[in-house]
Amino acid sequence: MKHIAIIGGGITGVTSAYTLAQAGYRVTLIEKNRYAGMETSYANGGQLSASNAEVWTHPSTLVKGLKWMFTKDAPLLMNPMPTWHKLSWMAEFVAAIPRYRDNTEATARMAIAAREHLFGWAQAEGIDFDHVRKGILHIYRDKKGFDHAGRVSTMLAAGGLERRAVTPDEMKAIEPTLAGRYYGGYFTESDSTGDIHKFTHGLSQACARKGVNFLYGCEVLRAQADGQNAQITLKTEGQTETHVFDSIVVCAGVHGRGIAAQLGDRLNIYPVKGYSITVELTDEVSQQAAPQVSLLDDETKLVTSRLGQDRFRVAGTAEFNGVDHDIRADRIRPLVQWVNQCFPGVSTRRIEPWAGLRPMLPAMMPRVGQGRRANVFYNTGHGHLGWTLSAITAHQLAGHVQQHFAKRAPSVTLGLKGVPDGSIRI
Repeated sequence: MKHIAIIGGGITGVTSAYTLAQAGYRVTLIEKNRYAGMETSYANGGQLSASNAEVWTHPSTLVKGLKWMFTKDAPLLMNPMPTWHKLSWMAEFVAAIPRYRDNTEATARMAIAAREHLFGWAQAEGIDFDHVRKGILHIYRDKKGFDHAGRVSTMLAAGGLERRAVTPDEMKAIEPTLAGRYYGGYFTESDSTGDIHKFTHGLSQACARKGVNFLYGCEVLRAQADGQNAQITLKTEGQTETHVFDSIVVCAGVHGRGIAAQLGDRLNIYPVKGYSITVELTDEVSQQAAPQVSLLDDETKLVTSRLGQDRFRVAGTAEFNGVDHDIRADRIRPLVQWVNQCFPGVSTRRIEPWAGLRPMLPAMMPRVGQGRRANVFYNTGHGHLGWTLSAITAHQLAGHVQQHFAKRAPSVTLGLKGVPDGSIRI
């Protein structure tokens, strides 16, 4: 039985472990934290959102980045201090702008395909993750934003997603607790929400039942591969040891760039920080005043999800500031203010702030497939749609691994127009 090492225990690492264990491989997952899903997969916006498949490689993103560069509480904040990594990433981002439409359509197709796998796994393994299937409502305060959403809808429709324009009155009927004046919205009934950390933890337990070996609290010091064998040197509680495997899968999020370099590959992932607050709905008034339907406010770039009866998650913003885990008060404050404005009946007396680093590739498309060495694989770079896409990219990864070990040429197809064999490589 071939032995595969997976580096990284976030959502992509755990879903990869699950699909490879299902395929009959011996799997060891290496994670530096004590549990699975403790970094970027801990407290994101909670959306499983094909309707948020629009990639960011649009000229307006550049304009906003320059406009907001010195506004500390802006939805998009760029640290003006130049680094070679940041400059190279930005150059590739600009180069990907012509593929904006194609990549948006492809992302929508993947997001739709992912649902069947993710929902099926949760049901089969009995994972309770506060899943709510009440759709996602995109809200717009002016005609400009609403018209842009209409153009995005044509791309999403080309990718197979149904969503419909709604009037302010229809928005109120969909989510009665939403306060404020709006020009209109778009509603996607097929989207849903849940707690990513609960899902990741539950699936990690399912992996353990399938025989996956978890090495928690292990720092990867070095990774090597020659196409036939692979070695990973780990540091655990001050001790160093080297493990031998048949293959390596890199799912290490923003830390994957350095590991890829050791393995002979260029993985131009940049850490894009996002923030969230979890509002504790400790009284009945707040529970009644908080929304049941998930929202996406395109103007402020904030998303929401209701996590059970007593939690309300608000997340968003993008900060380009390198590997920085600091939770800044001036970045959390706009999230609290947004809740106060849109849901004034919700008490924000008790909130839990959080920040995570999204692993983003310049074209906003994940890298799934083989590296330069034949026995090295990647499933990473999902950016702001890590949970939404994780199930389909894990399925695609398993196909690549099976092809490698079977030494056969036929490709794995998902019947997705524009997404042949899952080889999304930028």
